[in-house]
Amino acid sequence: MDKIEGGILDGLAVNALNLTLTRSAIKMLHTSTWTTDKINRVHDLVICLTGRAEYEIDGEAFEMKPGRAMLIRAGQRFIGRSLSKELYTGVAQHFRAEVFGRMDLLDQLEYQKWVDLPRWDMIEPLARHYRESVPLSSTTFSQHHMFIVLLTEFIEAAFIRWKPQQDVSVNSPDSLSLSVMVAASQIAADPISEDTVTRVLEGIPYNEDYFRREFRKQVGLTPPKYQEFKRMERAMALLASGQSVKQAAAFVGYSDSYYFSRMFKRYIGVSPAGYKILQKRHQDGGFPRGEEDGMTLYPLLRPND
Repeated sequence: MDKIEGGILDGLAVNALNLTLTRSAIKMLHTSTWTTDKINRVHDLVICLTGRAEYEIDGEAFEMKPGRAMLIRAGQRFIGRSLSKELYTGVAQHFRAEVFGRMDLLDQLEYQKWVDLPRWDMIEPLARHYRESVPLSSTTFSQHHMFIVLLTEFIEAAFIRWKPQQDVSVNSPDSLSLSVMVAASQIAADPISEDTVTRVLEGIPYNEDYFRREFRKQVGLTPPKYQEFKRMERAMALLASGQSVKQAAAFVGYSDSYYFSRMFKRYIGVSPAGYKILQKRHQDGGFPRGEEDGMTLYPLLRPND
């Protein structure tokens, strides 16, 4: 079955993240005698393509090998040396990632320093193309968008948890928006558990009624309804992959497939059976009148929902 779990950054609005590549990417090409000992002023994502190297960051030593990526925080000292006779190659990109223009995205996360990228068979060609297409002195539109994919893959694999929101300043509008983003991401990551909304709201440093209103204002749905919608999104993926309506309903937490069907139609605008028919029609190249571009609009929520 296809992976359909929610992503770590699902609650992040497109215009909330300001990603800046501070220089063109570094085409790593190191011999067996290579060593380094330095501190960067910005963050650095490193992806290994060939060879092996050993790094030490904050007293922790680890090995870089093909398919492995590491993120060096701004201001962190790192020591490295080549371990193989084969050339140690890869790509390193210096960057800044700010949420709402002021807060460092990485300051909001707890994550592993290095990970083996789980979809390396898919990511390796992109990483190689990213390295080979590096401009000499500037950054480009295509480089920026390719890096978003590479950075997202790292964050998804390295993520441990969002840092507790009790530590933020509740007087800042940006902090409130960040708390809404984190809450939406946490709900999207686990919409199946019955206590998800309760657990998420317990970690929010705001009055609960006030936060629920702000959540609805920014997301468009209350936290419980947002959880229901995310369940329906998972059901959409299951139905599209060939699961029956009853199987999809059970997977997303509904023992009553009839009730599930009513909820699905409420959020998506079409019944589960109808959605399966539409997906089959789309796969065959046909679209209903008005959807010739393939863009299905959902959810079809009533104004008072």
